[in-house]
Amino acid sequence: MSHSPLPDDRIPVIVGVGEIVDRPKEIAQGLEPLNLLVEALKRAERDSGGRWLNEIDSLDIVNFLSWRYRDPEKQLTARLGITPKHAYYGPVGGESPIRYLHEAAQRIARGECGVAAVCGAEAQSSATKAERAGVSLPWTPFAHDVAEPKRGAAFQKPLAVKLGVFRPVTVYPFYEAATAAHWGQTPREAMAESGVLWSAYSKAASENPNAWLKRRFTSEEITTPSPDNRLIAWPYTKLMVANPTVNMGGAVLMTSLAKARAAGIAEDRLVHVRGGASAEEPRDYLEREAFFESHAQNAVLKAVTDLAGGDGKAFDAIELYSCFPCVPKMARRTLGLGPDIQPTVTGGLTFFGAPLNTYMTHAACAMVRKLRGGARLGLLYGQGGFVTKHHALVLSRQAPLAPLAQETSVQSQADRHRGAVPDFVTEANGKGSVESFTVIYGRDNEVDHGVVMLRTSANARALARVPANDRQTLAHLLNMDRTPVGSSGDIVTADDGVLEWRVG
Repeated sequence: MSHSPLPDDRIPVIVGVGEIVDRPKEIAQGLEPLNLLVEALKRAERDSGGRWLNEIDSLDIVNFLSWRYRDPEKQLTARLGITPKHAYYGPVGGESPIRYLHEAAQRIARGECGVAAVCGAEAQSSATKAERAGVSLPWTPFAHDVAEPKRGAAFQKPLAVKLGVFRPVTVYPFYEAATAAHWGQTPREAMAESGVLWSAYSKAASENPNAWLKRRFTSEEITTPSPDNRLIAWPYTKLMVANPTVNMGGAVLMTSLAKARAAGIAEDRLVHVRGGASAEEPRDYLEREAFFESHAQNAVLKAVTDLAGGDGKAFDAIELYSCFPCVPKMARRTLGLGPDIQPTVTGGLTFFGAPLNTYMTHAACAMVRKLRGGARLGLLYGQGGFVTKHHALVLSRQAPLAPLAQETSVQSQADRHRGAVPDFVTEANGKGSVESFTVIYGRDNEVDHGVVMLRTSANARALARVPANDRQTLAHLLNMDRTPVGSSGDIVTADDGVLEWRVG
């Protein structure tokens, strides 16, 4: 490895990664999230070959959703017997592990921190099984007096909540339909692309010893509805959505190149942080200009491509966030990569498992192993909300030639490309054309109702219901050989005051 002109004590390197997967034989034996964190950190320390936990002066904990604690950062530092200067427990967001890794590296580059840890854990499988079985878990008492973190519905319009399009599984379909139409795909072609992509994720999971579901699925198995693979919201089957019912913990340890060398860690075990970028979309998805692209995603991925010399093909190891297929489908096009892309080193949120906000902690662990194993340049792209928060990080075998940048928001670049956002209306009549849509299903694979995002004759945006008994309109929406995006129909007002849409 060539020596960098930068001072070694300002060059951040990842020295240890640790993961734990907990599959208890008895529900009550399941480890709670805090215990999973402690074990993941110990494993990361063992992986580094050194003794770092007592030296941690920067600690970031990814938000828990399977169990609620009061001041979890204080509880974890007490368990570890440490008093870091920076101890942070953050908000909800699938991009947050990447942000914390980036910020920890920046602290080391500024000389503010010697050893940093980023960790996250969830025990949703045990929590769900215990609730269903009426089993009382011997965990830290659930902090009922701590406010539940703000999530989807808190940021969305009342009508979106009423129509059921306020959860990830019912909002991402708007991006699926709009992107496919924009790219000139029929719904059948778009579904096939999703199946091939998800099959690639499942292959990686089948080879990852830390994955929850170690089985390779074919494209057809993933996209074909069945009793075990029910439709949830068009076009998603169960095998196309994230699986949060897992018990997992992950941790990453970072220090300076100087401290790593002083500890005698071999150079080929060190992974460098080259840089990254972040940007956001408006929290309320109905306040966005369009659904066939994300300006924030574009700006972030362009910035990290520039770090790789301007060519997305320079990355020989990639993790594209995979809550739903449209996210990596959009990302790989922005990166200039083809459909044969290897989109993951981890296995994806369906197959590896989706420990809620902390999947990308595990992706970082997998990426470090990949780089130690011979890959040269890795891209970690995380995303949170509804295509809302975007953060990407470039990891490398080689030491960077320039100091790690401290200003890494590309929000201004994203905002510069935004066009006018249509007014949102809840009253309309006349004709409406389809901007995007989904159809929501019950557990019996039967249609509950459809939801169409419309543009009115005045070019305002509206949401309209399609009742389950309107077979003609549903057949129009679900035609596999012709997208309904752009088609026109009649807007009417139902007895409950909600707009409905029907084909002529």
